[in-house]
Amino acid sequence: MSDRMNVDRIPEIALEYIADGHQVALATVIETWGSSPRPVGAQLAIRADGVFMGSVSGGCVEGAVVAEAQDALKTGTCRILEYGVSDEEVFAVGLACGGNIRVLVEPIGVGQGPSVAVLEYLVAKRADRRAIGISVNLENWERGFVEPRDLPERFNRDKSGVDGEVFSLIYNPPLRMVIVGAVHIAQSLVQLARIAGYGVTLVDPRESFASAARFPGEDIVTEWPDDALQALDLDARTAVITLSHDPKIDTPALQTALNSTAFYIGSLGSKRTHGKRVSALTELGFNPKQIARIHGPVGADIGAATPAEIALSIMAEVTERLRRPDSRQ
Repeated sequence: MSDRMNVDRIPEIALEYIADGHQVALATVIETWGSSPRPVGAQLAIRADGVFMGSVSGGCVEGAVVAEAQDALKTGTCRILEYGVSDEEVFAVGLACGGNIRVLVEPIGVGQGPSVAVLEYLVAKRADRRAIGISVNLENWERGFVEPRDLPERFNRDKSGVDGEVFSLIYNPPLRMVIVGAVHIAQSLVQLARIAGYGVTLVDPRESFASAARFPGEDIVTEWPDDALQALDLDARTAVITLSHDPKIDTPALQTALNSTAFYIGSLGSKRTHGKRVSALTELGFNPKQIARIHGPVGADIGAATPAEIALSIMAEVTERLRRPDSRQ
């Protein structure tokens, strides 16, 4: 499993450590200033023996945080650590790259820390691709679960943070990208999407296109797109891009995507091709507002010419729609 995937699975890894008989603490970045290398919400799972997984500073202060976590497991106390350029210990802990961070350390199932049951509930929700968050009062250590209706702005922007005395840690479902059409552009797009943190599924009933030789190591589905996409249960953390340029493949995929809550739907083709696509979807009963969700021609207008550049333009537009939800149609 890649380091990136491990960083995204800290609650699950913590439970795995506990199941193996280890005491575990969680360390979470709760605030940052300046050029901190890791965002708010970044985490470490730390065993009592010093083994850890994840990152709170890209390696700058991990050693110091691990030592604090080991002590927290002995005392059962939560603690907030601060490191930064204004701290006299900055060079000792290694944050010479600049920036300040605050890190919350919580022993799991011990003293002031959250119970193992809290972690189990969180992991179960994540397995069901349900958005969930944990709030913790930094003064009295009271905790609770929060949902998108409680903190819509934080969930929409995927942004954990402190409000007054309460830190809210947002766990949105992992991002997914479904690419329909195993064409040349898709070879670059799957790589860019994975770098950006998306789980990628490639759908194409043409096995000569969707082959392991052309897409080594990728998750490939060779069913027809309407069946494949329905089985994937598209949700608000999913982007769908059709690239086949064949209406027999693209149109069924778009039908399914338009009936879902996918945050981004894009389709390759010229303005003329998109016009034909609009007409076909209109005949199938979709109204103009629904069809307007499709970004066609797909991708940000950056003058892309090569397959790799087109893939980059697609990734740019997907990112904008994700991070600026007010730009969605």
